[in-house]
Amino acid sequence: MLNVSRPSWVRNVVLCLLLPAAGLTANAQATPQSGLDRQLSRLDIGVVASAIINKDSNGTVVVNTVPTAVNLHPGNTVGPLVTIRYTKSPYLGFEFNYAYARYTQTFTPFGAAPVGGVQQNASEYTFGYVAHFPREFHGIAPFAGGGAGTTAFRPTPGGGEGLSPQARATYYYNVGGDYMLNKHFGARAEFRQLFFKAPDFETNYLTIQKHTTELQPGFGFFFRF
Repeated sequence: MLNVSRPSWVRNVVLCLLLPAAGLTANAQATPQSGLDRQLSRLDIGVVASAIINKDSNGTVVVNTVPTAVNLHPGNTVGPLVTIRYTKSPYLGFEFNYAYARYTQTFTPFGAAPVGGVQQNASEYTFGYVAHFPREFHGIAPFAGGGAGTTAFRPTPGGGEGLSPQARATYYYNVGGDYMLNKHFGARAEFRQLFFKAPDFETNYLTIQKHTTELQPGFGFFFRF
């Protein structure tokens, strides 16, 4: 008959129960993150409400053989900006942007004839590079980037004066900061500036041949996988 004291017996049973559990925990910790999970963890989708602040442009066109000074005054408005961002490392990231705005391009001195205010839908499609600073400041992760793409100007059926849609090459830069609210959701504030050629809707007497700019301060939220 074995002479095993009660304390030794209890200790042996406890060890037998803990060893399998410890093995399971070690296996769970040693299991590497799947490739899909790793890629998804680098993605975020953001929606920002941006103010659209446009700059006036002016130039000279020829109307009935007469040189005429034309001023283009785009309206200001607010529109959504949707950004899909992939961040591999703090200094290496990429993003796709889609922005929408609806406002009126007013050409002076034409007034209402042959064309005055051209109501349009403007849609931006751009790709860019983005870098995050590796250090946070009071929980805010700064970022900066830039890229290029196109903006499609589409006159509306009701207020577009029957003019043709037109796309313009677009370049941009952006700066801002992200603040994580929890593991997956965060707030984003940013400032963007776009550069493109003033639209003329394929109409000779509106072709002022000037480049213009658009400012977009915005605030919104993003979801990180």
